[in-house]
Amino acid sequence: MKIAILGTGMVGATIGSKLIELGHEVCMGSRTADNEKAAAFVAKNGPKASQGTFADAAAFGEVVFNCTKGEHTLDALQQAGAANLDGKTLIDIANPLDFSNGMPPSLFVCNTDSLGEQIQRAFPGVRVVKTLNIVNCEVMVDAARSGGDPTMFVSGNDAGAKAQASDFLKTFGWNDIIDLGDITTARGTEQLLPIWVRTWMATGNGHFAFKIVR
Repeated sequence: MKIAILGTGMVGATIGSKLIELGHEVCMGSRTADNEKAAAFVAKNGPKASQGTFADAAAFGEVVFNCTKGEHTLDALQQAGAANLDGKTLIDIANPLDFSNGMPPSLFVCNTDSLGEQIQRAFPGVRVVKTLNIVNCEVMVDAARSGGDPTMFVSGNDAGAKAQASDFLKTFGWNDIIDLGDITTARGTEQLLPIWVRTWMATGNGHFAFKIVR
């Protein structure tokens, strides 16, 4: 499958590399076609990797992973272009983190709205699925790195898109997947970030995840 990765940071590079390892073709998008981090990603991952602008990547991908920083997400998606995104599953991993007052960050949207909902409103033709935003990038692509069999959530309005996202999660080792409901339920998973950050700060260990015990 052809997959777009929007964002050149650690999350995008980790997910993109794992997807290539699984046999997919990946185009990493950024603001400029010659981004140095994207070039390093391509050099590392070989012929199944490519790079371009956000619009180039979005046009290339059958599925899009949003790995941008939350504060830049809507701008990046505007650059990607609705025409390149419409009808596609967009797996949204970003979080609305506000570091303006240092650590720990707060959320610039919460309670009555979420970044996932903002994306869906701005791009009504896109099938937005919120998931993977509650763990670090190494655990995202290898659930067992958490030390157990953790739980991952999916939120979105489109059942088919959530099923497609869940298929990706399973290839990343996530066996326990809970569908929380429509995109408004992304408020809950985005609000898990403060406790994730506090746990990481308290333990110094980012390789953990949440488990729902029934």
